[in-house]
Amino acid sequence: MTTAQSPVDLDVQPTPLALLLLGREADPKSERGVECPGDLPSPSDPDLVERARAAKEKLGDKVFVLGHHYQRDEVIQFADVTGDSFKLAKDAAAKPEAEYIVFCGVHFMAESADILTTDDQKVVLPDLAAGCSMADMATAEQVAECWDVLAEAGISEQVVPVSYMNSSADIKAFTGKHGGTICTSSNAKRALEWAYEQGEPNSTKVLFLPDQHLGRNTAVRDMGLTLDDCVLYNPHKPNGGLTVEQLRDAKMILWRGHCSVHGRFSLESVEDVRARIPGVNVLVHPECKHEVVAAADYVGSTEHIIQTLEAAPAGSKWAIGTELNLVRRLANRFAAEDKEIVFLDKTVCFCSTMNRIDLPHLVWALESLAEGKLVNQIEVDRETEQFAKLALERMLALP
Repeated sequence: MTTAQSPVDLDVQPTPLALLLLGREADPKSERGVECPGDLPSPSDPDLVERARAAKEKLGDKVFVLGHHYQRDEVIQFADVTGDSFKLAKDAAAKPEAEYIVFCGVHFMAESADILTTDDQKVVLPDLAAGCSMADMATAEQVAECWDVLAEAGISEQVVPVSYMNSSADIKAFTGKHGGTICTSSNAKRALEWAYEQGEPNSTKVLFLPDQHLGRNTAVRDMGLTLDDCVLYNPHKPNGGLTVEQLRDAKMILWRGHCSVHGRFSLESVEDVRARIPGVNVLVHPECKHEVVAAADYVGSTEHIIQTLEAAPAGSKWAIGTELNLVRRLANRFAAEDKEIVFLDKTVCFCSTMNRIDLPHLVWALESLAEGKLVNQIEVDRETEQFAKLALERMLALP
């Protein structure tokens, strides 16, 4: 049995690309031209932990550090609260006395925090290049063009947009402006039920943005729709690659987007782990592909995954299909309870953009704030904020 003091080895080997994305290798062509306006501490600086602690202590109640579950341990140790993206945005809104909200996550999360906090609060993202590949798969221009396609097909008035929390402020604003709501992976079913209640029975359609897998899994697994009720809109093809008849017949119009982490898990991953570990429970996030979700024993949001493992009996075995930093943290946390927790795939699956927030960037941001210099502020313009907040408030009003 592995002791609590010994980090659990999940037998996952990082590829050269993974090492690059983790910052252990370099490729200037991979950067987005985002530089810190100052000297970034060296990752080899042995005083980084103490520097972060000192800067945070100097700031006191003026700073509130949010840490997403997928963050590195070196960063998460300085978080005042941890959670998924929406929980963290709400936590920030509930802390109006904090002048600075340092969001250790990705760009769309910091945008949501800015939307939900007061005008006096400043949201800081330690590395501006920490984006989200899924959120980037739906731009405002592409979605506006999609709406034109729906209008030309004569169905736009029947369509209610539902956008995943993992989307840009622009997409949230589009959703709010067109009568839709936001959802998380834990309340997607209720959000879809609400959407279908907005129009005539059997005629209302949902445009689900930007994650096709969460939309498909919720519609088919949780609501009883069929795969034939769903069509996939590809923004890179004329008319989304769909005929007018397909759009008119569909109940769910899924955007062709996905999570680069959860999309890597395959049916072969599930079959392999069952062969290797007899009696294993397969627990996956609903951002996984439909065939993976169908083959799993349990499916749920990040918070649900954590709660399931907390309630699991000692000696149970689990293969988890979500981001590797979290899986490793959970494996170490529950090792003392003799719970065997492994990563669903043998291939490394860090969230590369989330991993851009490392200790040097956090130290730089905290020390800058402690010196009175506001850096990397995330601001959402007034009009975008107005409509995005409307969509978020519709979600908050869901029973």
